Amino acid sequence: MNLEGIIKKISGKKDFQLSHEVPITYIIRKGRTYIFGIIRGSFKSIFIKKCGKRLVSGRNVKIILPSKLYLGSNVRLDSNVTLDALSEEGINLGDRVKIGENSSMLCTGSLHCIGKGISIGNDSSFAENTFFGAAGGIKIGNDVISGQNVRFHAENHNFSDKNELIRNQGVNRKGIKIGNNVWIGSGVVFLDGSVVGDGCVIGANSLVNGEFKNNSIIVGTPARIIGSR
Repeated sequence: MNLEGIIKKISGKKDFQLSHEVPITYIIRKGRTYIFGIIRGSFKSIFIKKCGKRLVSGRNVKIILPSKLYLGSNVRLDSNVTLDALSEEGINLGDRVKIGENSSMLCTGSLHCIGKGISIGNDSSFAENTFFGAAGGIKIGNDVISGQNVRFHAENHNFSDKNELIRNQGVNRKGIKIGNNVWIGSGVVFLDGSVVGDGCVIGANSLVNGEFKNNSIIVGTPARIIGSR
């Protein structure tokens, strides 16, 4: 078996192709990091409610309430990721999901009323510094790719009563839904109630609020449809 075949087998990515321009020294360095990640992941998986094959864990990964964490195979959690799974449905990650460095999944904002949770389908990847605020529930489909500094806020504060402090008026929750095969540009912010259909492309730094049909090209603050794929 050649090197590309070995990487395919270990990562579970059958469509992986290795560029001939990648030096062997780089592959060795990445491979060493990957192996240590598998070792760390094997220890963490002991405490997780459900975990598939080969959890890859970076350094300083924090898992809070692992009894509400459900992971598929070949899940990758890069360094300094925090998963706080306290919620009704917990955190559910499909096969070959990647969560980039310094990202956080927080399912509950207050112990007074726990959140709903988050689910992400197979082969979806989120880059560094992604924030998932999943109190109202976040559902993300398969084959979603997402850039750095993306934020999901599945909860809103009530503020209609001018005679009461905003912090004492409670919250409302609709949840956020993202379809399959979606490309999310860097810096996108999703507000509670956002629904994005299959095959959409969302431009960098867009503020998404509302519903968007399949195959829409979405940009702006607030986000709007400027075309279709």
